[in-house]
Amino acid sequence: MKRFVGLLFSLLLAVGVLGGCGQAEAPTETQKNQEKTAETAFPVSVKDASGKEIKIEKEPKRIVSLMPSNTEITYALGLGKKVVGVTDLDTYPKEVEKVEKIGSMEFNTEKIISLKPDLVLAHASSMQNAKEGLNQLRDAGITVVIVNDATSFEETYQSIKLIGKATGAKQAATDLVKSMKSDLAAIQKTAEGISAEQQKKVFVQVSPAPEIFTTGKGTFMHEMLEVIHAKNAASAQKGWSKMTEEAIVKLNPDVIITTTGAASVEEIKKRSGWSTVNAIKNKQVFNVDQDLVSRPGPRLIKGVEELAKTIYPDIYKK
Repeated sequence: MKRFVGLLFSLLLAVGVLGGCGQAEAPTETQKNQEKTAETAFPVSVKDASGKEIKIEKEPKRIVSLMPSNTEITYALGLGKKVVGVTDLDTYPKEVEKVEKIGSMEFNTEKIISLKPDLVLAHASSMQNAKEGLNQLRDAGITVVIVNDATSFEETYQSIKLIGKATGAKQAATDLVKSMKSDLAAIQKTAEGISAEQQKKVFVQVSPAPEIFTTGKGTFMHEMLEVIHAKNAASAQKGWSKMTEEAIVKLNPDVIITTTGAASVEEIKKRSGWSTVNAIKNKQVFNVDQDLVSRPGPRLIKGVEELAKTIYPDIYKK
């Protein structure tokens, strides 16, 4: 909220509407310095996920995002009006519904070029599976910045700072990261009151039966559970791992979290042979918003909060 108020205040100053009598005032020395800084911020060079130094000559005015997390970061930095293209998978914020769609993992190169962007925010996952398409964009004279594949909070902060620098929103990125860290610290502070005896063992289902996948070490969900002092039942696994029903039953989790919808909750409750699992016996099977706990962007902290309130409702009041 403080960041929003600060940005709004700066905007009002820029258009000269702050004044007791409603008349525009002459630019202050501070305003002049801010405008001068904006004018001299470019060109800038950023080292993206490819390891290359990318030089951006001018402040980007038209941006295409090839990953939902990039889009959410861009909007959170106050650059929504510059976004002219997003993927078919983008769902947040609601403004993206009106933005031109350019495909998903297999993006439409011709469509992107037709939008005349001066910056494309790609993703590390596209360096191999969309290498040809990215080269076509570069050949068309479009600057492409590849954002790192973030699998932790720290790597997410890096993504935000990279996008902030590339778009001329460096200060906004710094403020956003600071705000996220502050909110996360508050959640961690509350978790300090959870004793070892109170800690719950949680199994997370990220893909439904018959091929059940869970989240092991080296994933956001694992880190999120650690933050709120919950035990990941699948902590012996690494990354996104496939598990059998028999193996999950043996883990006997206290809580089961699914990210695959309300229907999955009902399906899990009715699974044959699962009646002895603590989570089933105590009706502790819940669904959480997949986007909040998997997209490496500004809303990750909300994801942690949702998990906390779901797993420890008496400690984290809803």
